[in-house]
Amino acid sequence: MAISKLLFSYMHLVLLFVVVSARHQPSVTGHEAKAQQQADRIGRLPGQPAVSFKQYSGYVTVNESHGRALFYWFFEATESPENKPLLLWLNGGPGCSSIGYGEAEELGPFLTQKGQPELRFNNHSWNKAANLLFLESPIGVGFSYSNTSSDLNDLGDTITAKDSYIFLVNWFKRFPQFKSHEFYIAGESYAGHYVPQLSEVIFDENKHVSKEEYINFKGFMIGNALMDDETDQKGMIDYAWDHAVISDHLFDELQLECNFSERNLTDACNTALQKYYEVYNIIDMYSLYAPSCYKNSTGSTRQFRMIHGIAPHLFSKHEGWHKKPAGYDPCLSGYTETYLNRADVQKSLHANVTKIPYPWTHCSDSISFWNDAPASVLPVIRKLVNGGLRVWVFSGDTDGRIPVTATRLTLKKLGLKTVKDWTPWYSSQQVGGWTIEYEGLMFVTVRGAGHQVPTFKPKEGLQLVRHFLANKELPITPF
Repeated sequence: MAISKLLFSYMHLVLLFVVVSARHQPSVTGHEAKAQQQADRIGRLPGQPAVSFKQYSGYVTVNESHGRALFYWFFEATESPENKPLLLWLNGGPGCSSIGYGEAEELGPFLTQKGQPELRFNNHSWNKAANLLFLESPIGVGFSYSNTSSDLNDLGDTITAKDSYIFLVNWFKRFPQFKSHEFYIAGESYAGHYVPQLSEVIFDENKHVSKEEYINFKGFMIGNALMDDETDQKGMIDYAWDHAVISDHLFDELQLECNFSERNLTDACNTALQKYYEVYNIIDMYSLYAPSCYKNSTGSTRQFRMIHGIAPHLFSKHEGWHKKPAGYDPCLSGYTETYLNRADVQKSLHANVTKIPYPWTHCSDSISFWNDAPASVLPVIRKLVNGGLRVWVFSGDTDGRIPVTATRLTLKKLGLKTVKDWTPWYSSQQVGGWTIEYEGLMFVTVRGAGHQVPTFKPKEGLQLVRHFLANKELPITPF
């Protein structure tokens, strides 16, 4: 425990040093900012439907000496962008693309599809509620890169938060017209680490920076989020048994042989987990009742490289954990990868400018080791709740990967006082899910949604983010 605390303190000092260094980069004049914005402005993507709002994409450097740059895609709100908040969306993995999943398959304005045209407008895009920013982070993910190949060996939660903060500092220099807007962060899955950790950096830095460098940060929202190893892992097993995915015998074996608070697998636990993961070779772990894709147009498998050192520390050592999520169309990811690897699309996006020597993929094949990942982010969440930030946690209730069972166990562990217990909320005439209002935190379930809530329940997803941004309770009666 003492060594762990010393390591955390050391990483915090390193983070503080690099963040302070980033703040002392040369300022950008108004003329330079406009020129940079214009260079990043997207005219029209191949196969894109016509829209009236502006969109931008390109690179923001986060480390000059290493040549480290993160790729972003930004959409102004569909109406009155000057009056709307700014929302940053992050996908997890770690190592998965916020553009491939978040923008192209979940909540962005343009969703990929099979055939012609390649893109369709998302009628439930979250840029109807906010100015919407997607970031591929860390380097090695999607189009984000470093000219220093050894940077890939230094990745982990700490440097991801650090680089994402530096990205924001420099992005606001490029887009100063959004600097005063209310700023929020949202994400899913391993972004249960990314979002609170980045939020903490912003929260801490805002106490020291000048008025010009202050980020008007108001809160964050995380969905089907990895937050605590013990409860996330226990919740997976409990959910699988409760949803008739595994037998009583296997459930009892897992309970007996696996200690979910440990980081190491015993042989007996490993054997039991192999049996557990076998079922997810025939059904989709991320959405129990969705079909599986057996003919992916890219020919890719549904597995990505094991990354050693990530959370949860017990389950992530098992190959069965490392599966890629699918969408409601189980072959959708194949269409996205085909589209984003086209030279004309990359040119329109101002992407791949350094001729990255590998194809764009949803989840990075370049990342194989993760240096630091706390077993729990609950101390960070508790700190930010106590600091007055708005915090919402949502959960699609058909997800077997980070199920609602796990999230409920995790939030109970957080120990917040319940203000308003289990209450249904409505989307039109139908129950959209349930809420629990804790002191300083709102928990929302989304009925019938898998791991990627906006993919499976787009209408309810947009309703959710609108109420989060407005800080309003979801409707408790039909309308």
